[in-house]
Amino acid sequence: MQSNTVSRRAFLATTATAVAAPLFAADTSTNVVIILADDLGYGDTSCYGATKVNTPNIDRLAREGRRFTQAYTASSICSPTRYALMTGRYCWRTSLQRQVLNVNAPLHIETSRMTLPSMFKKRGYTSAAIGKWHLGYGPGPTVDWNQPLRPGPLELGFSYHFGVPSNHGDLTRAYVKNDTLINRQPGVPYQVGTKKGGPKGLTQTRVDDRVNVTLAGEAVQFLQGTNGKPFFLYFTPVAVHNPVTPNKQFRGKSQAGLYGDYILELDWAVGQVLNTLDKMKVSENTLVFFSSDNGGVVMSRGGQGGERQAAEFALNLENDDSESISAHYRIAQKEAERAGHKIVGDLRGRKHSIYEGGFRVPFITRWPGRVPATTTCDEVISLTDMLATLAKIVGEKVPANAGEDSYDVSPALLGRKLAKPIREAVVVHNAEGVFAIRQGPWKLIETRTWDEELQSPWRKEATNQLYNLANDPAETANVWDQNPTVVKRLTALLAKYRKQGRSAPL
Repeated sequence: MQSNTVSRRAFLATTATAVAAPLFAADTSTNVVIILADDLGYGDTSCYGATKVNTPNIDRLAREGRRFTQAYTASSICSPTRYALMTGRYCWRTSLQRQVLNVNAPLHIETSRMTLPSMFKKRGYTSAAIGKWHLGYGPGPTVDWNQPLRPGPLELGFSYHFGVPSNHGDLTRAYVKNDTLINRQPGVPYQVGTKKGGPKGLTQTRVDDRVNVTLAGEAVQFLQGTNGKPFFLYFTPVAVHNPVTPNKQFRGKSQAGLYGDYILELDWAVGQVLNTLDKMKVSENTLVFFSSDNGGVVMSRGGQGGERQAAEFALNLENDDSESISAHYRIAQKEAERAGHKIVGDLRGRKHSIYEGGFRVPFITRWPGRVPATTTCDEVISLTDMLATLAKIVGEKVPANAGEDSYDVSPALLGRKLAKPIREAVVVHNAEGVFAIRQGPWKLIETRTWDEELQSPWRKEATNQLYNLANDPAETANVWDQNPTVVKRLTALLAKYRKQGRSAPL
């Protein structure tokens, strides 16, 4: 693939942020599809270097579009990143500064706040949130599953919602359609399950090895029903989140065991969307994004929280020939690693951690005729940038009380030469609220003092650390002591972002 990396000499010589010509006229006819995988690592697809799995549909997006090498999630766990993507605001500015929303959490986004779906609704789009939600339902303090699940995705601006409330293997064991749990047992109050027992009040629970197949079918059905109206699809498969339960049609098809097969299932789901766009003859007029909510689960570097819960939960399988899933799903990532698969590539860390493997994810965009095909981009961007970027594309102004941490990165999408980085810096945090800030090649990890009950791995991460990612992308050499000026500057910048309530310029 070609690279748009600007040499330092050219970088210093250029005087304009981007070429002076307008990027494009505001366009409210372009369709938008965001495909957000779950726990997909930087090294999990063949276009990002995987050799034990082949992902032709994701690779097709890279071939027909632009592949980013330094795209970041807002957090190394899912709910905070999904909040940031929807709102253009770091989730640590809310009450959720550690971990993820629990299964009974209320809607975490204020319905008065500008979001991607509300922006598209204002512009006349029909839209759908299909797949993993994990941003809560209802007014609180906890979800009443026996009442309409409002406010929810529909109150944020989506026209349709079909999804898994929290994640694959969550204790609801049910789907939500618009504002209602489906497959309710008449006359029986619904109760969320526990690790020891399933939920009460359902005629049928989700079938684990059919969840992604079901969600892909819903996405296709939504697209086919748009009838020429501009659309926004937020499609969020549950793959490759634990428990690892690929459908029978994908088992044994990779060289990385059950986990590799699950990646193939995710790639198939991407292909279902792309093929439907082709059949509808709207591919040329559709802007597609593909990414992940955080880095991959690398079991050899220590399991934590969600992985243990998934391993303890009883599966509901359509097919388990020769115990192909039940005998392997708890160790699927380890078996993939033993086969030579690098879940996060050569990066340090994993989901939950403060290191690059927790945040740096695949990010590909395709927009025929606009985004240059078969190119790569080294610009540092964040999933938080989707709001400002898409607002620019459809001609919507982001008000001062919205998109506080969202930058318009459309010049990078379109392959324009840049005089300086679009983002001043990017802030990330791990599962226990350890913060880091990245500016240019430098990444500073903030020191914090922990309560004794917190696990030692997180206390070890929260120490004075500074890395030069240009020279040391694997974060092997802590150069804090050698660079006091950089430490002082980045510490002050992080404090500034906290104090002023935003990091993006007005």
